[in-house]
Amino acid sequence: MTRPRARAAAVLGCFALMALGLSACENRPAAGLAKPPVATSAENAGGMRALIAAAKREGTLRTIALPRDWADYGGLIDGFGKKYGIKVTVEDPLGHSEDEIDALKRRGNRPTAPDVIDVGDAFARNAAAQNLLAPYKVAAYDSIPDNQKDPKARWSNNYGGYISIGCDANRVKPCPETFADLLKPAYKGKVSLEGEPPRSATAFSSVYAAALANNGSFDDIQPGLDFFAELEKNGNLNPLSSNLPTVQDGRTPISINWDYINLHYADQLRDKGVNWQVAIPFDGSFAQYFALAINKNAPHPAAARLWQEYLFSPEGQNLRLRGYARPVLMDAMQQDGTLDKAAAARLPTVEGTPQFPTDAQLEKARETVARGWAKAVSG
Repeated sequence: MTRPRARAAAVLGCFALMALGLSACENRPAAGLAKPPVATSAENAGGMRALIAAAKREGTLRTIALPRDWADYGGLIDGFGKKYGIKVTVEDPLGHSEDEIDALKRRGNRPTAPDVIDVGDAFARNAAAQNLLAPYKVAAYDSIPDNQKDPKARWSNNYGGYISIGCDANRVKPCPETFADLLKPAYKGKVSLEGEPPRSATAFSSVYAAALANNGSFDDIQPGLDFFAELEKNGNLNPLSSNLPTVQDGRTPISINWDYINLHYADQLRDKGVNWQVAIPFDGSFAQYFALAINKNAPHPAAARLWQEYLFSPEGQNLRLRGYARPVLMDAMQQDGTLDKAAAARLPTVEGTPQFPTDAQLEKARETVARGWAKAVSG
C-alpha cells in the first residue's frame, strides 16, 4: 500500500510541475486506473466524466463502413457529434465486415486505422481470434444477454433484425414473399444481395436464411449455397450489389436484406414514387445481430470507448429502434421504462422466438461459405 507520506510527496510533486506550467500529472492515471488505450471500462478510466474529457481532447473518431441509412447511423453520428463535440469520419461507407477487419490488420497502429468496427458477429468472433480487438465493458454490459456478447468483452452485439425480401412493386408484379418464390421465372435477373457472402455479413446471413428455407440447419448451411447456385443457373440472380441508389433507380428491383434496411428504403423512397414492399419470408426466418468492437490499436482510444457507451445508452438504443433495428437491450429497456414505445410499435410482427447459431456453428458456416460461394455462383 502507498504510505501517506509517499502519497503526499506525489501530490506536492504534481503541484510543483503545475507551477512550472507542465502537464505530466494530468496524464498520470490514479492508482488502480488505466489510460484510455488499455481501459476496460469507463470506471477503469476514472469514470464517465474523465472518459468524456479525454475523448474531447482527442476530438475525432475514425469509423469505417457505416452508411447513414443503415440502422440510423445518420442519427447516431449526428447525436454523438452534437453531444460531445467530437467529429466522426466515415471511410468507405458501403464497405462490408471483411473490409473492416482487413483495415485493422493492414493499418496496425497507424493513425489512419479505424477506431471502431461494426461487423456481423461471426466476423467479430474471427477478429477476436486474431487478437485485433480491445476488451471493454460498457456500463450496460451486464444487461446484454450472454449469447449476444463475448465473455472477454472484446465485442458485444448492439442491434439486429430479420432477413427480409424487399421489392419494387411498381416494377415487379407480384412481389415475392418467400425464398421459394425467388426461383420463379418472373424474377429473372432481378434478385440481388447486399454484397458477397464471404465478405458481407448481410449476404452471409441471407445464405443462412436460404439454407433454413431449404431443409438446412444451423449445422448445415450448404443448402443455402445450393439455393443460390440454382438462382444463378436459372438467371434470376442479379450480380449487382443492392443499396439505396440501385433500389431507387430500379437496377436491383428485388433485394434480400435486413428488415430494418428494407423498411428504411421504403420510408426514404416513398416520396420519390418508389413503392418498396417488404416481406419477412416465413420459410427461412433468420435473425442475427451486429457486433460493435474497439480496435486494440485505436488512434483515438477514449473516443472509441465513449462511442461504445453512447451506442449502448438508452439514447443510442432508441435511435436504433427508430431506424427499425431491434436494440440488443430492448427487453431491459422495456423493464426499466426507457424504451421508445412508439418506435417499438412500428416494428414488423414476427412469430416465434428467434434462435441463434452457436459460435461453433457460425464458424463452420463461415468457412463453408468462404470456400463454396465462388463455385456456387460461377458453376
